[in-house]
Amino acid sequence: MALPILDAGRKRKRSPKLFEFQKFAEPCNPISPTGPFRDNIRVFLRDCAVLEDLKIQGNPTWCTLLFHETKSFVVPLYTIEEDVKNSQQPFCDHCRCSGWSNNFVSKRKYHMIIPTDRQWNKPLEDDLFDLNTHLLHGLIHCNGFGHLICINGIEGGSRYLCGREIMDLWDRICSNLRARKITVEDLSKKRSMDLRLLYGVSYGHSWFGRWGYKFFRGSFGVTQHNYDRAIEILSSLELDQIVEDFGNTTQCIEIKKIVRHYRNMSETQLTAINDLLRFMLTVKSCAPTQKFATVTGSSSSSSEKPLKNIVMHNVIQEKSVKYKRYSTVVAKLDSRWPARRLQSAAEVIVEALKEKKADKYSAGGMSRQDVRDAARMHIGDTGLLDYVLKSMNNVVVGNYVVRRAVNPTTRVLEYTIHELNNGAWVPGPEPAMEISSELLPNPSMVPGADAYNDIAFLYTNVLLNYPKSGLVEIARQVILDSKRFVKEWPFRDEPELIFTFSCQLLPSLLDSDAHLTRGLPPPEIVMVPLHATVFDLKRAVETAFRDTYCSFEKFVVGEIEDLEEMVDTESLFGAVESGGELYVRGSTGVDSETRLRYEGGDDNWKVRCECGARDDDGEAMVACDICEVWQHTRCCGIEDAETVPPLFVCPGCCDSLIPTRAKSCNEFDSCDDLLLTTEANYGEDVQFFENSVGMLQGSVSVV
Repeated sequence: MALPILDAGRKRKRSPKLFEFQKFAEPCNPISPTGPFRDNIRVFLRDCAVLEDLKIQGNPTWCTLLFHETKSFVVPLYTIEEDVKNSQQPFCDHCRCSGWSNNFVSKRKYHMIIPTDRQWNKPLEDDLFDLNTHLLHGLIHCNGFGHLICINGIEGGSRYLCGREIMDLWDRICSNLRARKITVEDLSKKRSMDLRLLYGVSYGHSWFGRWGYKFFRGSFGVTQHNYDRAIEILSSLELDQIVEDFGNTTQCIEIKKIVRHYRNMSETQLTAINDLLRFMLTVKSCAPTQKFATVTGSSSSSSEKPLKNIVMHNVIQEKSVKYKRYSTVVAKLDSRWPARRLQSAAEVIVEALKEKKADKYSAGGMSRQDVRDAARMHIGDTGLLDYVLKSMNNVVVGNYVVRRAVNPTTRVLEYTIHELNNGAWVPGPEPAMEISSELLPNPSMVPGADAYNDIAFLYTNVLLNYPKSGLVEIARQVILDSKRFVKEWPFRDEPELIFTFSCQLLPSLLDSDAHLTRGLPPPEIVMVPLHATVFDLKRAVETAFRDTYCSFEKFVVGEIEDLEEMVDTESLFGAVESGGELYVRGSTGVDSETRLRYEGGDDNWKVRCECGARDDDGEAMVACDICEVWQHTRCCGIEDAETVPPLFVCPGCCDSLIPTRAKSCNEFDSCDDLLLTTEANYGEDVQFFENSVGMLQGSVSVV
């Protein structure tokens, strides 16, 4: 097998070194750094990467080549060192949404990226940081705090790497370079199922929990206790009770079949839904049981074989083809056009193909350009047509199957259309193909044929649509609102020939009111040799903060708590213990005027939502135009698809507009009643309330 990246490697200034993918970043392979992350990353770039000629947004770029021995291909791992002072986005939105707004702005960000495999031999683009199609994109600040931004394996379009392999690599890199905390926003899906819900119910943790990522921060005020309780409620649903609760529904028979099938397969007793799902996730899907439709009617030959035999013969001869309804395909597409427009465009294309097929003087299919031209008579958006044509192959639209293939004679890509008869394939001059069960009306599930289909059925019906259970619904929403997880590597004390300290800046160095609202930033890791003096320790602390943070370039240490009585020339050995936390006060050099102070930026916007949120969690919010306090749009009754009103007044400010002697807003049937009451009580002052309530009736959203 050819190694796709090696040709690009030969163009480099020096021959690239290959590292084994499965073992890269294991202890002592290829490096064994012992310092903090800010030092280890430099060792990594020096020893394990080659500096590229190109720059991304003006930032230097390195490449590490990883050879996958079992699959025989080479993966490029790019590392980009982003200079924050010259960056287009110096502040970190991931830190802000993770509750790290109080972290000092680091001088450097390190992006580690494996592009999608189709881009391995192409030059990197300047918009690299904004793409979410990378197989791996991790960002680590030079202080060791970072974020796993995206990971895409086979489910995300990769032809070579699965998500588990990529995640193993990322975890080894973080551990080897001594990252401190890494967050991830878990939006991963499999067959349209949210894995944080599926794995949370099955295993008690998210998919990322296999690598030590734990609940960190929930949206909409969800706490650790809420999350744990929700997991407990859903995972303990008893299977017999589920069957009983679904007794009056159409899904009851299928749920019974699934439960019975996997209970018979399991050697242990399956009692609750987590037992069943966990067992199903370990079962390898069997090949689907072939189900074929029969065609009734007269035959041109008495010796003609039944359709079942024809299909069975052709399945043996060639690889089976599955047909899916286009509505199912559309639901999985990440498109800028709504599903309704995509479906409508597909129907126009089908009509064009039907007209072509009805023309008795024409034969064969239609070329892509001909289909496009015919559809443009009804749809002017050529971008939409190109997108739909690209996604139409072996799909069902209405009662027709649309196929796409290269004409062996003309070598031109052609689209053909074939009619379904009661959901079954009508054989024509082409060989009949295997029919997906999705083509059959009201299919009867065969438990065990495809374990993931069975899991998806239980996920949709039991976890998402449990009948008449508010508790299950609330628990499900709590888990879905718990998206941010974190892995923390413990503070490591080096046992040999070195002092390691965690140095915390005291509040006197911070703005008097800023540290009260933001909290203290995390401490910094500092290392000095065993023979170091107090003076050496102070210089090491100064160097660490100057090298790491934008606002500490001229930082000078004044004193260190518990060491005030010692003179600078005294040795640390015997006076302090390695691995402890030191509290540092500074005298000068902290730039309190720079805008690059905190990762949360300069804005001191307030969040106070009825769900309990007191900080930005990345969800959609709206600010009150009177008190300027931010709240979630969802908590304010504004749906995601709705437009946020141009003027918004929160409940507190709405109440303050009404005199205490009048009734509250909720006691009035209409704003007219409110005006009448106000006029009776306040006479000439009614104009003020009339203007206020008039605004509320117009473009203001009142909750």
